Amino acid sequence: MTREGLGRLGWFLRLLAISCLVLLWVGHGEWVLTQAGMNVDIHIDIYPAKVGDFANIPDMGRLEDAGCESDRMLYLADPPMQGEDVAELQRGLWQLRIFPGQISQKFDRETMQAVLDFQRQQGLRADGVVGPETWQSLADNFPVPAVDTSQPVPEGEREIVIDVARRQLIVYIDGVEYQKFPVAVGLSKTPSPIGEFRIVHKSMNWGGGFGSRWLGLNVPWGIYGIHGTNKPWSIGTQASGGCIRMFNRHVEQLFRIIPEGTLVRMVGRSSDPVTRQLKPGSSGQDVITLQLALRENGYDAGIADGRYGEQTAAAIKRLQERYGLVPDGLGWPDVYLLLGVR
Repeated sequence: MTREGLGRLGWFLRLLAISCLVLLWVGHGEWVLTQAGMNVDIHIDIYPAKVGDFANIPDMGRLEDAGCESDRMLYLADPPMQGEDVAELQRGLWQLRIFPGQISQKFDRETMQAVLDFQRQQGLRADGVVGPETWQSLADNFPVPAVDTSQPVPEGEREIVIDVARRQLIVYIDGVEYQKFPVAVGLSKTPSPIGEFRIVHKSMNWGGGFGSRWLGLNVPWGIYGIHGTNKPWSIGTQASGGCIRMFNRHVEQLFRIIPEGTLVRMVGRSSDPVTRQLKPGSSGQDVITLQLALRENGYDAGIADGRYGEQTAAAIKRLQERYGLVPDGLGWPDVYLLLGVR
């Protein structure tokens, strides 16, 4: 074989070796390959299996449609910029002992000075403008509680319970508590939904307010998910637009062990009262109130997912038949009175 032919064969064998390395790592985690000065990120979900008949679960929760997080550029303006994002900035700077003032939700001169001080400390461009680089640098300066990943993950059915009152996310495997994480939940004006949902979409590395991972939920009235954050100081508080925030390191661990289709139970506060007529096709937090009340009274309405479907209508009919009402499967005031949801 000619020298040129041997050279081509050598390149082919090297490429084949790299391909084999990638294949050997499929299913075992995340690999970052550096070859010839080029970084190639290879992300593998180590628990890719879907749960049950996932094709029949309504699909929601796509990150590209989410509005629960936003990182607008913050700077000194006239009139001053105001909002919850300014308050989050002030809280972060306060915890770093850079901002001595009150959490005012107003980007004033004192806030700008604290931003300038932080930017100078971190070697950033000191312009007093808070953009993605400043947000991320703030996040990088906060310690994250360690997650014990030394033990093998047991086989079994996964389930997540999120207690919005305690700001905790608990992973169960075959009904046994496996791991517990602190989280941030929705503000009182933008509460996290209560009910039973499925993880229907997984995404990674969107960055910004969504952090490093996204697990979308099929909440029928909006886009909600479990995700990382560039505001780690908010974990353990009411801070979000309704989504569940986690430390990036924690949500990365969750992402690896939780497949699409996993049931997520959101608990910890009262659901909304029912004040309208509900019927097949209705959706909302009040539908969940109705579904939970049916379950408590012995009528199987399926999971409390906020969708008034055939199973909910059938449960209403059984209740109506029991009390001698017209069994039309609709939510009438007499049904609500019997269930105590008005």
